[in-house]
Amino acid sequence: MTKIGLLSDTHGYIDPLIFEHFAACDELWHVGDFGSLELVKALQDFKPLKGVYGNIDDASIQHQFPEENFFNCENVAVYMRHIGGYPGRYATGVKDKIIANGSRLFLSGHSHILKVMFDEKLNCLHINPGAAGKHGWHKMKTMIRFEIDDAEIRNLEIIELGERGSLR
Repeated sequence: MTKIGLLSDTHGYIDPLIFEHFAACDELWHVGDFGSLELVKALQDFKPLKGVYGNIDDASIQHQFPEENFFNCENVAVYMRHIGGYPGRYATGVKDKIIANGSRLFLSGHSHILKVMFDEKLNCLHINPGAAGKHGWHKMKTMIRFEIDDAEIRNLEIIELGERGSLR
């Protein structure tokens, strides 16, 4: 079993509660818009980190992370892309890549809107963890914790870090 801490759209801000909520996680996954190399380093020093760059990330972050990331976690094929849309409204080419790679889990960010949706047509779970940073129009800072056990995605928990303008 692998415990995952999932976040996106930090925009250079790292809430101290991230470390508390993700202490028991085995890995952190970040779906883009890290915002700074200092934030990347803090996350990498804390836990193994997988991710993709987002539209605000500069060349220094783009050299460390791809635009799209395809990998397996246990027996689940994962596809990660910052700007990806969601079931019924995928970004151009995303649906084809989900199918081609047999992805059972598609992760995106960018919208700052937390969404968990199952695409029955593609047999794929879509997760957007919302935004964990203070920059943007979202009202609540959010992230997600879940587990992958063999081929099962389970125990998904939505974590609210407080209002965007708050220190917590």
